[in-house]
Amino acid sequence: MGRFAGWEHVEIMDDEGIRRDAIAPVIVSASRSTDIPAFFGEWFIHRLMRGHVAWINPWNRQGVFVSFAHTRVFAFWSKNPRPFMTSLSSIREMGYSYYFLFTLNDYESEGLEPGIPELSERVKTFLELSRMIGPGRVVWRYDPLLLSDSLGVDDLLSRVEKIGFRLKRHTRRLVISFIDIQKYPTVRRTLEKGGFSDVREFSDQDIDLFCSGLADMNAEWGLSLSACGEPRDLSSYGISRGQCISGDLLRDEFRHDQALMQFLGEPENKKVERPRSIPFRHLKDPGQRGACGCIASKDIGQYSTCMHLCRYCYANASAHAVEENARKYQALSHSGVFPESICGNQKGI
Repeated sequence: MGRFAGWEHVEIMDDEGIRRDAIAPVIVSASRSTDIPAFFGEWFIHRLMRGHVAWINPWNRQGVFVSFAHTRVFAFWSKNPRPFMTSLSSIREMGYSYYFLFTLNDYESEGLEPGIPELSERVKTFLELSRMIGPGRVVWRYDPLLLSDSLGVDDLLSRVEKIGFRLKRHTRRLVISFIDIQKYPTVRRTLEKGGFSDVREFSDQDIDLFCSGLADMNAEWGLSLSACGEPRDLSSYGISRGQCISGDLLRDEFRHDQALMQFLGEPENKKVERPRSIPFRHLKDPGQRGACGCIASKDIGQYSTCMHLCRYCYANASAHAVEENARKYQALSHSGVFPESICGNQKGI
């Protein structure tokens, strides 16, 4: 098998009644760019009923129509899916499968995640969601892992352990991600403007210390561990190459879906010869970093719309931009209008 060849195209009728070309992904990511379950669940359900959305490229502002005609699974990324949980039965009744990538960090004392509920509430939501849809369909993400003058490796491990103790029977996977600051100027500027200039990346020694501690904790938890976008080989700690959009998870959780299994196209017992080799290599997402192990999906989120306003976020240009987009969205939604893109900014389509 070669590289992923891209999604099929279908013809749709847009909201203005014009025939349009659209890509028709099998897996939809909702979303790496913003928290759709927390803030835009009503928009998502309306667009799902319409059968398509418009995705706006954040770099050139060009739009792409995305049809749900061939979609089998939605991967929902969220720090607070509670507002969305009442909609899950509707999604299931429409014939779609889904799972959640639930980011659950503890940076309360630092104030790095000002727009999210208290940790105790987020843990409660995680447990309730797991009971609702099953532990295999709620992936715990601790993302990003970061250090500062007042937050060392041991303290961070202690925080991870306290959360893991609560979640260990309610999930099967933990994905970690070490913060990248130097590669993302937006992240660096946002941290500095917010007074968090002491937040820093992990050294190789820090990574070894953290992963050793995590491996010790996981001896009790028994979770599948992976590291998102990490070029280092951490397999000696029982940590595999990260796959947030995971072929293994999809195969394990949705094996009843013959169309999805045909798309995945990899035998269940295929051996992985090398620790760092990528499962489902033929489906590796070409739009992600080289160290990313995710299989192909189509993201439908929009930059500068996430109102969590996390200080390390790469997808928000500024708090002002987020506030402007929030006003646009709220004005439209209060009028019962749910445009093809989240805030109706589909110029260039």
